[in-house]
Amino acid sequence: MLVIHGLIRLNIGTSSSRQLRKRNNKIPSVVYGKDQQTIYFSLDHDIIFNMQKKPQFYTDSMMLRIDSNKYLVCVKEVQKHCFKPKLLHIDFLYK
Repeated sequence: MLVIHGLIRLNIGTSSSRQLRKRNNKIPSVVYGKDQQTIYFSLDHDIIFNMQKKPQFYTDSMMLRIDSNKYLVCVKEVQKHCFKPKLLHIDFLYK
């Protein structure tokens, strides 16, 4: 099972997402689900970019570790830049 480590984002929105991508080389992400709390967090771009090249990233469940909490999630959607090899945003769903 893949394990992904993330950090909570306090600032959400377009400008803070751009700053994450440009200054910190992070990917803004969100995990949501029915009757569950939505969590906004950031992931390290280079680590996730290498993980997403494997097919099981999109098909298997994975463990998401944010601070000291663990969540079982799967990938819902990945937004990629149209011509650069760069990820822009990832949505996860609770399992």
